[in-house]
Amino acid sequence: MKELAAKELGIGIIGTGFMGKAHAFAYRAALAAFPDIPVPRLEMIADVNEGLAAKAAHQYGFARSSADWRALVNDPRIDVVSITTPNTLHKEMALAAIAAGKHVHCEKPLSPSLADSLVMVEAAEKAGVATQVGFNYIKNPLLKQARDMIAAGELGEITGFRGIHAEDYMHDSESPYSWRIDPVGGPGVIADLGSHIIGMARFMLGPIADVSADVRTVVKSRPVSRGAKERRQVLVDDVARILVNFGRGCGGTIEANWIATGRKMQLGFEISGDKGSLVFTQERLNELLFYRAGGDARTNGYVKIEAGPQHPPYGEFCIAGGHQLGFNDLKTIEMGEFLRAIGRGERSTPDFREAYEIQKVVDAAIASSQQRGWVSIA
Repeated sequence: MKELAAKELGIGIIGTGFMGKAHAFAYRAALAAFPDIPVPRLEMIADVNEGLAAKAAHQYGFARSSADWRALVNDPRIDVVSITTPNTLHKEMALAAIAAGKHVHCEKPLSPSLADSLVMVEAAEKAGVATQVGFNYIKNPLLKQARDMIAAGELGEITGFRGIHAEDYMHDSESPYSWRIDPVGGPGVIADLGSHIIGMARFMLGPIADVSADVRTVVKSRPVSRGAKERRQVLVDDVARILVNFGRGCGGTIEANWIATGRKMQLGFEISGDKGSLVFTQERLNELLFYRAGGDARTNGYVKIEAGPQHPPYGEFCIAGGHQLGFNDLKTIEMGEFLRAIGRGERSTPDFREAYEIQKVVDAAIASSQQRGWVSIA
């Protein structure tokens, strides 16, 4: 086992909302699951509201709280900064943390614009700090199993990919206007949900070479507040449908949709090859379906692979299959791998560079929709 360069790492989280809480859970649980990582020392949590910050520090077990995120990133006892704020704040916070020599975890998308994302990538790489971006769904042990099966040729020559990330949290046209649909924060669903399935596609099959997309706004306006008569025009996308060609030669489709009424977490894919296929959905994240071509036609069909200790690091959470990993477990795996990489001086993925590559696909899809044609991804 490679010796750790760092025995302890001071943790600071900016933001106390849903993702801030998820990060806190993950950092607290990481050492119990992965005893070979540096000890995460929960130093400080920050929020613009000092009361919320103090409450979160008490609830999540942090030593201190602050209403000033700059105080957090410049604190000498903090080594790792987690950024869980709205997209518009990511760049400023990340660059400040990098300048202070901190390792940085940032939630996705990296920033509202591709140009700003590249600035963040280059700053981190120049400083030599470790980075990570919150594409935690690919930390599922069964997705690693699926990628290994593809690499081993168990599906044969890959012939197609069908991917989707559909939810319904924006389907209500009376849901008020918010930061999530403010174009200052970047694109809509194609960045918010589309980045997850694009990242998953890249994780499985490698780079995407070119795209042809239809990106559209369905809900044209929303009330300025809950129940208000005054409405504000919506300028970001609700649905994106993308034809993709992978660098490896196969093609496929990707859909991102946050107005898919009834769907809470339809993040999944079907990958077909000339020898077999794989099917996965996050709605049943402990199952992977595998079809092997050939055999007795009377009994041939998809076989269910159930997550268990034979799919590392599942066994760090439970000694038996069938007991189910969940969302926060995937986040714990994500943070554990990030802290281990920092401790060993290794690259952690998906990092800022990978998030930038994902964002290039998002931007190419938007350009394709505007131009009504295929766009290559440089």
